[in-house]
Amino acid sequence: MSLNAAESTTELTEQSTFPYKRKCPFSLPEEYGPMMEKGSVTKVSLITGLEVWAVTDYHLIRQLLTDPRISSSRKHDNFPFYFEAPPEFRTETSFIGYDAPEHTTTRRKAAVTFTNRRVQQLRAKIEENVDLRLDALEAAGSPADLHEIVSLPVPMSMICELLGVPYEDHAFFAEHGTNLLGGHSTPDQRQAAMVEVGRYLEKLVGLKEREPGDDLLSRAIIAYRDSGEEYTTRDLVNLCRLLMNGGHETTANMISLCTMALLRNPEQLEQLKADPTLIGPAVEELVRYITIGDLAVPRVALDDIELDGVTIKKGDGILCLALPANRDATVFERPDELILSRGTRRHLGFGHGAHYCIGADLARLELEIALTKIFERFPDLQLAVPYEDIRTKEGSVVYGVWSLPVTW
Repeated sequence: MSLNAAESTTELTEQSTFPYKRKCPFSLPEEYGPMMEKGSVTKVSLITGLEVWAVTDYHLIRQLLTDPRISSSRKHDNFPFYFEAPPEFRTETSFIGYDAPEHTTTRRKAAVTFTNRRVQQLRAKIEENVDLRLDALEAAGSPADLHEIVSLPVPMSMICELLGVPYEDHAFFAEHGTNLLGGHSTPDQRQAAMVEVGRYLEKLVGLKEREPGDDLLSRAIIAYRDSGEEYTTRDLVNLCRLLMNGGHETTANMISLCTMALLRNPEQLEQLKADPTLIGPAVEELVRYITIGDLAVPRVALDDIELDGVTIKKGDGILCLALPANRDATVFERPDELILSRGTRRHLGFGHGAHYCIGADLARLELEIALTKIFERFPDLQLAVPYEDIRTKEGSVVYGVWSLPVTW
């Protein structure tokens, strides 16, 4: 690169506001290169005007995410929201925005639903659900939108059942979830989504208190009562909102993006078709390769922290960027390639430390079943539009696609 070109690229990086757009769904944003050349801990500017630290090194992120000197609480003034957030985003949260010990006690109420043993008991239900959605895809006729017909309903139906939410209300949650997590939603849209979903869930909590069932919300209420801990309707509403958004938006986008990635890497797809037992390692590699939660790990320093020769001051915002960390060549050989047999769980696709994704085992199982059945049922599946025409969710908390037209 010439000096002028290098200066131009650096100037672009310094003037651009974070988050940056991915060049394609499976590569790093172009701005990450010049940023990372400066160091593994650098300053970025957010659209809000706030300057925060971006950490891109795999080992440093793992170190940070187990450091008690950083906080997940949204109440800090410099919490790094990279969009204009309404006040409710700071106060109406659940364990994802808590620190210990509150994080520990609140997370425990939900964790019993997501143990590997409980998740494996859901296998038959998930298989049945995926089969029904693939029937619907076939009935729609080629071409059809796999994202709308398969990817969105599969995890939504599962999380509705786990939380005790009637599935007929799924469209309500899908719409408001998009407004909550979307990269281009206005503060008013985000606030309205918080209010509307909150009202719905308040009624649901009241119903489960009167008539508990075999669902996560009912079990959480019973657990609070049995322990003698005080709880409020607001606590349960925030817990449900978190799990509804986290259990739906993430897996839905991963089903579509994994399908895209396999179609873009036909030699890897053929390996998977030839050896279905490869699906477990394949899911781990796809989670690493895609990293839809690149923007999902914001923190605030509770004390001065020395990191790779940089002093992060008390109160500074921090973004732990999992996408470049998951492409760290010191950890993953040929990191920019999709190699299904790699299959390591060392990636940061589900986070790390106390805030490791509570639904990771459920997501793994849903992905294993969905991807296996998609390519068994439609072995000649192809994209129905040019790859470049697939619209992606840039700037969203959870990266994804708006649709995935396919043909077979």
